Amino acid sequence: MQPFRTLTSLAAPLDRTNVDTDQIIPKQFLKRIERTGYGDFLFFDWRQTPEGAPVADFVLNDPRYKGAQILIAGKNFGCGSSREHAAWALSDFGFRVVIAPTFADIFFSNAGKNGIVLARLSEEQVDQLLKNAQSTPQYQLTVSLEEQTVSDGKGFKASFEMDPFRKFCLLEGLDDIGLTLRHAAALDSYEKEHDHAGWLKAK
Repeated sequence: MQPFRTLTSLAAPLDRTNVDTDQIIPKQFLKRIERTGYGDFLFFDWRQTPEGAPVADFVLNDPRYKGAQILIAGKNFGCGSSREHAAWALSDFGFRVVIAPTFADIFFSNAGKNGIVLARLSEEQVDQLLKNAQSTPQYQLTVSLEEQTVSDGKGFKASFEMDPFRKFCLLEGLDDIGLTLRHAAALDSYEKEHDHAGWLKAK
């Protein structure tokens, strides 16, 4: 997992509330075996018509927001089923930060474990950022995990809360496997002692 400290990026406004995980990554794509490649299917039903034509006014099809790594959305983002694929799709598409007033609890956990910073700001602050991103060409935000702030260099600055343990993992780029491997030496030592004790008992 890539460590996160500070990111300055174009911000894409997804002015919708209650964005559920089935919209983030529809269920027909959950059969894939790989953990990569889900970005192609992010918001699949919103990005194209039933005939497969791109929806021109959907934010991710708008060339103004091409390459954005920060997504701004309405409250209750990531609600619905607990599929971790939603975090995989956002990450694979290139998003490293999602800003919203509230997030579903399970999605919040899944996103953090996959290197995505979720910044909870007030509804008023998010509304301001949505308007700025919609009206200001090449609107960029800077998200500092170390300072726990979101700013735009034009006068907007807000702080967000972050659990200290999740913050540590994101700063260090540690997922669940990475956390376990930090104790590899102790685990190896335990295994050797366990095997030796079993050998003595067998004698």
